[in-house]
Amino acid sequence: MAAYSFFMPPVNHMGEGCLDVAMNDIVSLGLTRALIVTDKVLNDIGLVGEVVEMLGAKGIASVIFDGTQPNPTCGNVAEGLKLLSENECDFVISLGGGSPHDCAKGIALVATNGGEIKDYEGVDVSGKPQLPLVAINTTAGTASEITRFCIITDEVRHVKMAIVDKNTTPVMSVNDPTLMKGMPASLTAATGMDALTHAVEAYVSTIATPVTDCTALKAIELIGQFLRRAVGNGDDMEAREQMAYAQLLAGMAFNNASLGYVHAMAHQLGGFYDLPHGVCNAVLLPHVQAFNARTRPDRLADVAAALGENIHGLSDVDAAECALDAISRLAADVGIPAGLEELGVKEEDFEVLATNAMKDACSFTNPKKATLEDIIGIFREAM
Repeated sequence: MAAYSFFMPPVNHMGEGCLDVAMNDIVSLGLTRALIVTDKVLNDIGLVGEVVEMLGAKGIASVIFDGTQPNPTCGNVAEGLKLLSENECDFVISLGGGSPHDCAKGIALVATNGGEIKDYEGVDVSGKPQLPLVAINTTAGTASEITRFCIITDEVRHVKMAIVDKNTTPVMSVNDPTLMKGMPASLTAATGMDALTHAVEAYVSTIATPVTDCTALKAIELIGQFLRRAVGNGDDMEAREQMAYAQLLAGMAFNNASLGYVHAMAHQLGGFYDLPHGVCNAVLLPHVQAFNARTRPDRLADVAAALGENIHGLSDVDAAECALDAISRLAADVGIPAGLEELGVKEEDFEVLATNAMKDACSFTNPKKATLEDIIGIFREAM
């Protein structure tokens, strides 16, 4: 095997009540003024205020930027960066799900490297570490709180940029399931299916390793066992905690094995139509994996087993079909739309969507290489 690096924050807090413990580690960083990057909903319900009070009790001042959009934009990053500079903040705290985390990464990266966030599209473009970033998670899905992936929408090109850079890795992550208790069922479903997509794409990736394999398969197993429960009863704390572990494990997998065409295609849908990322992934996942099954049915057979399917005596090809069926059933059970048509996607846009998907950094590690016509065909199948 070639030389290999594994990326993850050096400190990761998990489990009920871990936010209190994390506050002590934040103090130990020796930083004094935080820019809290979040969204309006979390600010309005008072969660941001609680974190501000906790920081204040430890002698840390904070400034709030709650302008993060569901698909964070270059403009969001620029606005947050301006606030950070004006208030001389020396570190960043992201509070929320993938959107605040990604926006915060963009702010922290540009703060030390200069220029604009669009200058860093691609893989390891930056030259310097970002400002220290502490990522406090409130959803169980994106795993952005531990990854080197930063997805920002260029609102001029209507494209989601994939910034994959070791310098965007947070210095600390916090996954306290008590912060996830109030998540709506629809968001729980979308983020949970996002985590499943991360795990499956990492497992079939061309650069998967034994380390990413074990984290991906355990994530798939936990999601198969607990996502329906978390969606059905948001107060089920066992389900919430196990989904928090599942999404973190999936993040460990894809942060190091990367992803594939599901994400490359979903990024285009999100950037072009401003659609929710997790829902786009969930709709596309079985269709992309049907394409991949021609190359790696053995890997998808393992996915079927992890999802609890009885594949004893089946060929890899038939077991892979079981995996696709299990993924589709899970998506339906948690209320994911049946196809892209329900989301307002138009066939007339397929060519530009497919062209941009093939340039996306996530496409590089898909196990089966696609032509433009193949990607258009997958979009069509997913309608």
